Amino acid sequence: MNERLRRTFTILAVIAVWATLAHAAPVTRKTQSKSGKASVKHVSAKTHSSHSRKSLKKTKSSRSRGQQAIQDDRARDIQTALIREKYLTGEPSGKWDQATKDAMARYQSDNGWQTKSLPDSRALIKLGLGPSHQDILNPETAAISAPVSTAASGGGAVPGTANRQ
Repeated sequence: MNERLRRTFTILAVIAVWATLAHAAPVTRKTQSKSGKASVKHVSAKTHSSHSRKSLKKTKSSRSRGQQAIQDDRARDIQTALIREKYLTGEPSGKWDQATKDAMARYQSDNGWQTKSLPDSRALIKLGLGPSHQDILNPETAAISAPVSTAASGGGAVPGTANRQ
């Protein structure tokens, strides 16, 4: 029993020393400067805190993501719809200019939606510029906001329900 106890303490001591060394070992991190040169940075375990992790996340997410501008053909479609709804006057130019931004903001505000610089998806759908459901396979069971016209698909009957009484 004494030998077994001594062996257990030895194993625990080795694990404790290993954990201490692993935690205190310096951390290396590859960084890249603005000039494009790569370097290795040695960081101690104490300075590698959650604060430094937060700042790393902040710099990563500072990149621009998502749609940054509206293409000319899409701007023309939006302008045409805003003219049709009497929120914009004149001819569609295809440029996402300040007049178009103001008209879209008024349209979104009148509908109780946000008025940020890019159009809200609900506004585009209401203007008739949402996704096309033309090639949908099962229009009767699809989760879409407005029903697809069933005249082109040969009726409106759901398969398997015809002639039931």
